[in-house]
Amino acid sequence: MRWSVKPAGDTEDRKTWTFLTNHARVLISIARFPDIRIRDIADEIGITERAAQLIIADLEDAAYLTRHRVGRRNTYSIDPARPFRHPAEADHDVRALIAIFAAHDVDTTDDAAVQDAGGHDSSPSPLRGP
Repeated sequence: MRWSVKPAGDTEDRKTWTFLTNHARVLISIARFPDIRIRDIADEIGITERAAQLIIADLEDAAYLTRHRVGRRNTYSIDPARPFRHPAEADHDVRALIAIFAAHDVDTTDDAAVQDAGGHDSSPSPLRGP
C-alpha cells in the first residue's frame, strides 16, 4: 500500500503520514501549555492517554523535559538546548522546533526566561536553561 495524504473531498480511507512524530507533538503541546494534563495532550494529538504517558516518559528519560509536581497536578519544563536525536539533525536543538510551532505561546528568544524557568514573573516558563 502506498502512503499518501488524503486529498480534500476524498472519502476513501487511506493511511496518511505527517512530518512530525507524536513525540514532537507532545513536546510542542507541553511547550505551549506547561501544566497541560495528559488527557488533554492525548485529545489534542489524537492518541491514547497511555501512549501520551509513554511518550512523556521517553522525553523525561532522554532529558528533554522534567516533570514537577504542583499539588495534585504536574507541570513540565523543557530543556530547549537538547539536540535532535537523529544524527542528521543532531547539530540543531529542539529550541528551533519549539520556536516554529509554539512561538505564539512561548518566547524562546529570551535567555533570561529560559535560564530562570518559573522565576521572577508569575507565569512560569516551560523552558529551562542548558
